[in-house]
Amino acid sequence: MIQKEINEIRRHLNSERACTKKIYGCFVNKNKEIISHIDYSFSLMLQSEKEKYMSLFKKVLSGGLGKCMVDIAFSTQQVIDSPEHKLLMDLKNSSLENDDSRQKLIDIIIQNVDMQDSNYVILLAADTYDIPFKTTDEDASGDSLDMFSYIICAICPVKDGKAELAYNSEEKEFHTFLSPQLVSSPAVGFMFPSFDDRSTNIYNTLFYTRDTSVVQEKLIDALFKTDIPLSAPEQKEIFTDALTETLEDECSYDVVQSIHEQITERITQHKESHEPTPLEFTPYDVGKMLTYSGIKEEKVEAFCKRCEEDFGENAVLIPTNIIESKKFKIETPQVKIMVDPEYTYSVETRVINGRKYLLIPADDAVCVNGINIKIPKEDLQKEV
Repeated sequence: MIQKEINEIRRHLNSERACTKKIYGCFVNKNKEIISHIDYSFSLMLQSEKEKYMSLFKKVLSGGLGKCMVDIAFSTQQVIDSPEHKLLMDLKNSSLENDDSRQKLIDIIIQNVDMQDSNYVILLAADTYDIPFKTTDEDASGDSLDMFSYIICAICPVKDGKAELAYNSEEKEFHTFLSPQLVSSPAVGFMFPSFDDRSTNIYNTLFYTRDTSVVQEKLIDALFKTDIPLSAPEQKEIFTDALTETLEDECSYDVVQSIHEQITERITQHKESHEPTPLEFTPYDVGKMLTYSGIKEEKVEAFCKRCEEDFGENAVLIPTNIIESKKFKIETPQVKIMVDPEYTYSVETRVINGRKYLLIPADDAVCVNGINIKIPKEDLQKEV
């Protein structure tokens, strides 16, 4: 899926447009015990409740592709004959009305999801989107292109209620009341099948995790039986290790600054072009950036080979996962400095009297702990 297609489904997921008949699921405690089942008629809900449920499902389609949302692909053999794909298809084709299939999915989730000792609610909905035909100028006509039927799952932590001081209008006094348990934004979820090229793709599912450092390996394996995608922090760590260990002494401030600048420029250009497909790099694309930054050919080759070994053959790098385009952070064991990416060139590395320094211009206003400070003129006139 691309971001435009995700946004299209998100727009459809509201209380007025969605063709959802029922909300299914259950409330589960931290001991993996089902406290209560959910089987609500959507049409009988209050408008405010409809909007709350749709808001939770929308969150499953948020956070950015390659970060919180990852495409999970089934093999051809899985689609032809596998219990995991058959279960998802049964749920989709029955619009979640098959009790046995629905309970089987819930059991798999309960046994394998990592909710970090929290109570949680599993929410399930089936929906059908009447895909409108779009002209070349992207305006939707009244004609229908096709129907997209899918299921969506949101697994949301439930926070325990707290004692709060509240006003009792009948007694006209303030008293302590226990607030109800509150459903938080989804921590995990998925949509099946994918909406690719504005049509149904039963070979893929879109998996969501709010915390990109929690990969949910056990759940992904139990539900989809596919390779576990690398999380965003894992991708960044692998990329960082590949750079530092293959470039060795050539991994200088100037090289890192140059790579950050080149990748950031590509991200900006891609955003401005409004290209619908996500921006991706191969290790060899980064290798060209290293060459431009003055790195020797043998070390560029070593970097590309290392990436293929660690990321896998035909590796694809998500730029926003391997750098923070809006941040440039410099750290030593004692000091942390944040530099505006547009001004990374102003930082210099220098050896003075045998010691290594990072030099930062202080000609303009300097603020320490929120206080504007002055640097004495005699200090400014001292020669370095």
